[in-house]
Amino acid sequence: MKRDKFETLAIRTQMEKTAQKEHSAPIYMTSSFTFDSAEHGAQLFNNEVEGNLYSRFSNPNTDEFIDKLCLLEECEAGVATASGMAAVFNSMAALLKSGDHIVSSGAIFGNSRYVLTNVFPNMGIEHTFVDVDDNESYKKAIRPNTRMIYVETPSNPTLKSADLEFIGDLCKENDIIFSVDNCFATPYLQKPVHYKADLVIHSATKYIDGQGRVLGGAILGSEEYVKICYDYIRRTGASLSPFNAWVLSKSLETLAVRMDRHCDNASALADFLSGHEAIEVVVYPHHESYPQYDLAKKQMTKGGGLVGCVIKGGLERGTKFLNSLNMLSLTANLGDTRSIATHPSSTTHSKMSLEDQLKVGITPGFLRFSVGLEHIDDIISDIDQALTKSK
Repeated sequence: MKRDKFETLAIRTQMEKTAQKEHSAPIYMTSSFTFDSAEHGAQLFNNEVEGNLYSRFSNPNTDEFIDKLCLLEECEAGVATASGMAAVFNSMAALLKSGDHIVSSGAIFGNSRYVLTNVFPNMGIEHTFVDVDDNESYKKAIRPNTRMIYVETPSNPTLKSADLEFIGDLCKENDIIFSVDNCFATPYLQKPVHYKADLVIHSATKYIDGQGRVLGGAILGSEEYVKICYDYIRRTGASLSPFNAWVLSKSLETLAVRMDRHCDNASALADFLSGHEAIEVVVYPHHESYPQYDLAKKQMTKGGGLVGCVIKGGLERGTKFLNSLNMLSLTANLGDTRSIATHPSSTTHSKMSLEDQLKVGITPGFLRFSVGLEHIDDIISDIDQALTKSK
């Protein structure tokens, strides 16, 4: 059977029309749903019939969002969450127990590290950090009680790539859950299930929304593991609101065209920075100077919308540069239509010690650009003038 293309699935996957024959899905802003009878209510609670009963459990808007995202990621099932961090935490908390061990790449979002280093030890869950781009380190870190391997790829914020094929095979050989945060690549550029990932995690707040409006997250993957996560979230309450689900579902309709522009702009910015006298290192997965260029080309159809660089002069010059920007926003978010400049060492990863930052490549002069949808000439012009003023 012919499968529709990505763009068509993203646009044409919708809930059933109501009697009003609406062309665009309505928002179901309701906390609960009524039953046809007392018996019907009992059947719903006992999972004997399908239907909505409470928006913490399910809602037509969250269902549409997840159904669409599952098609795009080619996953069996999914559950929506209130934020990306809710997706990260609940995907682990639901599947791990006291005495379990998780192997994680060290180059992950600061709050994800906090969960592993400060929250899970109180629950009896151990962790080992490894170098995201060192295959042997994953093998060496596995213990008899290792239950999960978790990676971000490209990693936050240094944009290193994990070898998904190698790790997927390693997990299958050792009966370990393979969980991949696919936030930076999105399903348009990379599909972790093609490399045997059991779970795919998203902060939908980023590129899936794409305009910096709402929070949201998703846990996708095999029906076996997603069901456990769904039951956990249903009872612990990290549910996505119907309004946010409606926004995110509509946003998926334009994900492909937005990502094409993000990638084109990011590639052009990487080329500009690589030839600038003020820049020591440029990091972009599809730039030929990228150490894992061949791997990134294999796993990602395009290089993504994020560019990293190290500015000469370290923190002092980096601060002057950021304060000299006129158009680019200074914020910790990413994936927005508006271009953003971030200094990870003092913001998103500031809770890490300097030693730990340096281990994963976050130097005081490292900058992360979330390259937006403005005209590339205006993006480069603003960065160029700020580099000049920061001398």
